[in-house]
Amino acid sequence: MKRPDPKDQATTVKAREARWNWRKDGLLFLIFPAMLALTALDVLLSGRDLTQSFMDLEREVTAIEAAVRNPIIAWLQRGVSIALVAICLERVVSHFLQRKPVPAPVLTWTFVFYWLTSVAMPAVFGANPRISHEYLYPLLLGLACTLCGPDDRERIFRVTRNALFVYLAAGVALVPLWPSLTLDTAYTQGLIPGLPRFGGLASHPVMLGMLAQTALVILWARPMQRGWLNSACWALGLGVLFMAQSKTAWLCFVLSGACLVLVKRAPGTMTRVGDPRRSSFGVGLLLMVIGAVLVALVGMVVFDLPTMIDDFFNSSTGAQLASLTGRDRIWAVALDEWSRNPVFGYGLNLWDAEYRQAIGMPNATHGHNQFIDTMARSGTVGLVGLVLYALVLTVMSVRYARSTGGLSLALYVTLALLCISEVPLILVDYGSHVITHFLLIAAVASGAAARVKAPRAAATRIEPTLRTAP
Repeated sequence: MKRPDPKDQATTVKAREARWNWRKDGLLFLIFPAMLALTALDVLLSGRDLTQSFMDLEREVTAIEAAVRNPIIAWLQRGVSIALVAICLERVVSHFLQRKPVPAPVLTWTFVFYWLTSVAMPAVFGANPRISHEYLYPLLLGLACTLCGPDDRERIFRVTRNALFVYLAAGVALVPLWPSLTLDTAYTQGLIPGLPRFGGLASHPVMLGMLAQTALVILWARPMQRGWLNSACWALGLGVLFMAQSKTAWLCFVLSGACLVLVKRAPGTMTRVGDPRRSSFGVGLLLMVIGAVLVALVGMVVFDLPTMIDDFFNSSTGAQLASLTGRDRIWAVALDEWSRNPVFGYGLNLWDAEYRQAIGMPNATHGHNQFIDTMARSGTVGLVGLVLYALVLTVMSVRYARSTGGLSLALYVTLALLCISEVPLILVDYGSHVITHFLLIAAVASGAAARVKAPRAAATRIEPTLRTAP
């Protein structure tokens, strides 16, 4: 558990003490907790039984209609949508009225190009065209995030960090009061047999695990001011991350944390490695390598590790893992759709209830891979936009890692890993599932904004004063 860094505290205090003016700085930071609150209320009012989540999907497919939402949620979502449009438009218009430069024009134009190729064109020219006002919300939110500066970043990340931990705490508080809503007691694929899977107020335990690891990454980079509160948040976040039992979230947290350490310690580490007067670091690293080799040898000789691995993959659990828990079937269906509609894809309504009934996969709510899903939905046109956008995010996340305190690189690694089995970059709606994506955009844009020099005022020519002799 990391203690607050005095330097980070000073940065946070400085950002907090900066005078905030809603007319000048806007309310963009409120969109992120609003999306979390909407997700939490949707789950809370649904009265779901988490152990029956897959059965609910099958019933939805059988009925060939979307699940009926609580009317309160429908009206709340309309309110959040109106607020999102107003806040984002105000940010964009205000930015240009104040004659501020665009922090990263390449990021802004690439994001717009990605939206056009993966959303707008397939919605009109896809094999199954469908136009919806929901497609505009991610575009507006993304544009507003590409205009963020360092102050906007600190405000957004601080508010989102606090909202995430309140969100996690609310889910934990409901466990003794409403266990069927928050716990999947029928889960049997965990590391500890019989341990329920915690879903909290998220749509799925995997989503809760990803939100918990995002909260921990932000907490790592931007600790709480009070030590006891910082420790409590670490305990809460790690507990939720473990109980969600999402291996993807665990791996994302480990690699994201390594990125934060690397960004903050890399210069000093490389100096110590190359300094002959400081040999303790090199000796320690050598001992770690020797220890790892010895552990591998013991596993090979004593425990017959190859046979154990072979027996595991011959079991039902190992076979499921080898097929990536059945995702290979979904990928085959998605690639087949792409082969039939190679230019603009099937359309954005792929994986709806009617389609899932037709293919006999009620649980296939998306393509379980960002690139394969985009190919199936948006065709080759969407794939080109995605590849270009991913390349820009890669370069800029690394470039501005130091100026963002490692946040851009940590969030990028999270999204990159998620793209293997999920669709974190999809832009067809908004909600808790896109928070990490837009946080990354804000982080990268703010890193670029810190390097943009303010335009200098035009120099005023001063005429010399001539004096005459008396």
